[in-house]
Amino acid sequence: MNAPEHLTATAAGTYQRLFEARGELVALRRELHTMPELGFEEHRTAARIVQALKACGVDEIHQGLGRTGIVATIHGQPVPGAAPDAKPRLFGLRADMDALPLREQNDFAWRSSTPGLMHACGHDGHCAMLVGTARYLAQTRRFAGTAVLVFQPGEEGYGGAREMIADGLFERFPVEAIYAMHNWPHLPPGKIGLNRGAMMAAADRVTITIQGRGGHGAHPHLSVDPVLIAGHVITAVQSLVSRNIAPIEQAVVSLCSMQAGESSAFSVIPEMAQITGTVRSFKPEVQQLLEERMTRLVESVALGFGASAKVDYQRLYPATINSAAEADFAVRVAQSLVGAENVDDKLVPSMGSEDFAFMLQARPGAYLRLGQGGPCGLHQPRYDFNDEILPLGSALFAALVEQGLPLPPH
Repeated sequence: MNAPEHLTATAAGTYQRLFEARGELVALRRELHTMPELGFEEHRTAARIVQALKACGVDEIHQGLGRTGIVATIHGQPVPGAAPDAKPRLFGLRADMDALPLREQNDFAWRSSTPGLMHACGHDGHCAMLVGTARYLAQTRRFAGTAVLVFQPGEEGYGGAREMIADGLFERFPVEAIYAMHNWPHLPPGKIGLNRGAMMAAADRVTITIQGRGGHGAHPHLSVDPVLIAGHVITAVQSLVSRNIAPIEQAVVSLCSMQAGESSAFSVIPEMAQITGTVRSFKPEVQQLLEERMTRLVESVALGFGASAKVDYQRLYPATINSAAEADFAVRVAQSLVGAENVDDKLVPSMGSEDFAFMLQARPGAYLRLGQGGPCGLHQPRYDFNDEILPLGSALFAALVEQGLPLPPH
């Protein structure tokens, strides 16, 4: 994507400077890629982002929210005629910072320098885009109010958004709305996608423990075999969605791991088996039904074989739900940036999850997909962020602020 070729003519002139600074954004993104850190361990990442924000000329930098999170603020122009004690409007933008416990298989110069960790989801790119936005907004200040830039730790299963909120994020920075975006390999570069409702599913973790009675494999009638029972449980659980959830609803139950006995003990029936998996849904009533039915079903199957079973059902992330008005606004902003033909405003929701959901429960806002294309999907060892979309992502963030906090007409 050369220069602002995917932008409308009006937007290309407005955001030209972001495309001219592409080299700096690429350098920062690749530097962040070399030093991946897990949730709440993003100390080097946070320090580098703070350094970049200072160079951008933001007005304030607040560190340590939600342990390793960062919030930067940029003030726009004063509104003529406003009361001296009038509080400015606050508008929020969020990027995630953490990496994944995955061994990188790329061989380019900016590959991970930490064995077993890599940026396989593009959070390095998200941070670089938001830094680019900070630089642009601090230079131009063509908005009325305060832009609040949130660099969030621990998105990958750690609940970093929840931690920042518990640490007073929205009390200290009472934004009227907050927006986030994520690169999306399934959309071509220059395309933007979202919808006016659910973007990603709720994510629940399930651990099923089956307690039987161990014995000799040659005398199974003297035991209560938890492996056999686990097989029946796995099969029965697959009926939960197909026979309990209405066909027009969406839900997924995946049991992904089973542990029982020792692999070398070929003739020993173990005492216990444990199954772990995930449940995904969009509506709270569907989530509640699945938890209740799964618990009763698993306990009943085990009881029928003379064993007992316990279901530990943990609700990790709620569904990521765009608020309608803010999604409508984001669609208009995206269309003004890249044209209506390049915006999919009915994007199919993903059964993946995102802890930006916690922020959308606390404040109105929207979650967007920014197309990046490429042969490799997210969370794969050969994934890399597409640097060509960095200026576009920065421009989209900036446009949300400028159109959300517009200057009054002269």
